[in-house]
Amino acid sequence: MSGISTIDAGRLAARLIARLTVEIEASGRHIHLCRRDLEALFGPGYQLNRVKDLSQPGQYACAERVTLAGPRGELRNVVILGPERPESQAEISLTDAVALGVTPPVRLSGDTAGTPGITVRHGDRTVELSHGLVAAKRHIHMTPEDAGRFGVADGQTVRLKCFTARPLIFGDMEVRVSPKFATAAHIDYDEANACGFRPGDRGLLLP
Repeated sequence: MSGISTIDAGRLAARLIARLTVEIEASGRHIHLCRRDLEALFGPGYQLNRVKDLSQPGQYACAERVTLAGPRGELRNVVILGPERPESQAEISLTDAVALGVTPPVRLSGDTAGTPGITVRHGDRTVELSHGLVAAKRHIHMTPEDAGRFGVADGQTVRLKCFTARPLIFGDMEVRVSPKFATAAHIDYDEANACGFRPGDRGLLLP
């Protein structure tokens, strides 16, 4: 009986790895805008220009860019992510926070109660956000089917062993489960640089 070919063995290994691990994605600084703030920055009735779909269904990067300004400095060319949200929110790394001179809490997207504000500029237009600045907390988006397969629940905290150029284990990674998600682990650029991340890298969930 003939053995398994090298090509078949490779395909089998790839399927096994895909089943046992999750894809890792690095997320850079960005901002979500509500309708009121979008019009204040770009004009009445303005519609965002979608240029790139993101891995999470319905989420996309826009052509428009803004500047975030803090007490110490500013970050230019910050991408706007769509669609519009009920409330504006800016997500940055802790390194970004040092450059701006601000101290945002580490939070999941949408958890903005008690967070500091930030100045947002586009050309000669300015919006002062009273709150909504966060340092993005690492997390894993997961479908209900994959959550069942991995044996985790929404809101559960796990560790992620990263198979990257500089392998490490990230702790305090929150699982977010929804049928609206695609399964992927999200880290920011500080964390991506720390582990030597490259697109296509994957990680193993640990308790």
